[in-house]
Amino acid sequence: MKPTLQLKLSQHLALTPQLQQSIRLLQLSSLELNQEIEQALQENPLLERAEPDEPVAFTGADDAMAQPRGEEAQAATQDERGGEPEWSQDDADWPTLGGTRSPRDANDEDDVGAGELQAAATSLRDHLTAQLALSQLSGRDRLRVAFLIEALNDDGYLMTPLEDLVDVLPEDFAGEPDELLADLTIALMHLQNLDPPGIGARSPRECLLLQLASLPDSPVNDLAARIVRDHLELLASRDFTRIKKALGCDDDALRDAQTLILSLNPRPGAQFSTLDTRYIVPDAIVRKVRGHWQVQLNQEAIPRLRINRLYANLLRQQRSNGGSNLSGQLQEAKWLIKNVQQRFDTIARVSQAIVDRQRAFFDHGEVAMRPLTLREIADTVSLHESTISRVTSQKYLASPRGIYELKYFFGSHVATDTGGAASSTAIRALIKQLVGAENGHKPLPDARLAEILGEQGIVVARRTVAKYRESLGIPPVNLRKAL
Repeated sequence: MKPTLQLKLSQHLALTPQLQQSIRLLQLSSLELNQEIEQALQENPLLERAEPDEPVAFTGADDAMAQPRGEEAQAATQDERGGEPEWSQDDADWPTLGGTRSPRDANDEDDVGAGELQAAATSLRDHLTAQLALSQLSGRDRLRVAFLIEALNDDGYLMTPLEDLVDVLPEDFAGEPDELLADLTIALMHLQNLDPPGIGARSPRECLLLQLASLPDSPVNDLAARIVRDHLELLASRDFTRIKKALGCDDDALRDAQTLILSLNPRPGAQFSTLDTRYIVPDAIVRKVRGHWQVQLNQEAIPRLRINRLYANLLRQQRSNGGSNLSGQLQEAKWLIKNVQQRFDTIARVSQAIVDRQRAFFDHGEVAMRPLTLREIADTVSLHESTISRVTSQKYLASPRGIYELKYFFGSHVATDTGGAASSTAIRALIKQLVGAENGHKPLPDARLAEILGEQGIVVARRTVAKYRESLGIPPVNLRKAL
């Protein structure tokens, strides 16, 4: 076959490194963004953090990635300032990204981190060992109790049977298996006498009984112990009729016993556990200004970045020889600063569009939430739905009503009898209100909740009510019944 040449004209979308970085930064959470920036700061000498007292100086309007509306807004801002110089390699003043921030006082005790407070907390084992050191037990008995302390889980339970613990005793505990088992049984009794009450229990039932045994004797305490010992499953299912019949008590006595049991702690060791607390830093803040809800970026969440002046000036002087590597790092630093700026600009635009459509929520609460889709916001801000999905994932908005993920304001809708639509979030809020106001002696079943919503013009099936109720953590009707 004779070789030939053919010319074809086609179009394709090329993802440049700058565009790839912009997309990646857009979908990162604040924590992930800070990790990404920390890595860039370590790898790129042209990039550094700005000083706390430096003013804001964003990049120029030469960003090819900026949206048309963003470019117009930026140009208007430059005109108001009298025209800012375009950012180039020869500029003497290199821009910074981020707002001003007051420096931290090293002597300010209020700035102690949560991690430092957690590290200083006493663990369950330390708490029990300190009590054991003050006891009058012999040395061997202390060793046995200390061995059992090490076998406790984080909730304070001894989940491994004593027979199995005998097999893993250290060589110091010499003796016959039966003798060792008896010694561990006695050591367990000593352990269960330590604080907090209920420690060393082998089941939730035993944990509650140990706590009741530590309380002064009373008729209520005695009835509560009988319920826990013999009828705990009936109490969990709120079968009060069978409990009263089995124990021969009246409503008042059973109510007092139930209140006492509910006041006990089924996880006595959990209070000593180190919690992995994660604090949310909102990306934007919404406030009501002159009757209108306005969104502002949280300056504390914006990284403060700038170009290193020393290396930039060095690159300008040695641009003709040996500056190729620094030139690439300078370009990467410029891309990162501009893409981070664009990330927060996009968050601000999307957040404001969401707030404009959910004004009733900020005025009246969840019951006023309206249905909202990604497409609706995408059309408003002239972005793709996938971009809106990235912007609203793991990005948070602080408001007078609390801190919410931006995805919270989107939801499915349910038809109304007037031809409109109600947000699923608003329906959940109505269900929560109805359950909160119901008569505890005659709680509302799901079918009745659906009927009440229908009377308010919201057409919803019983199974849908059940799904929304379960998502709210509200138990079914038989578990909501009160004495």
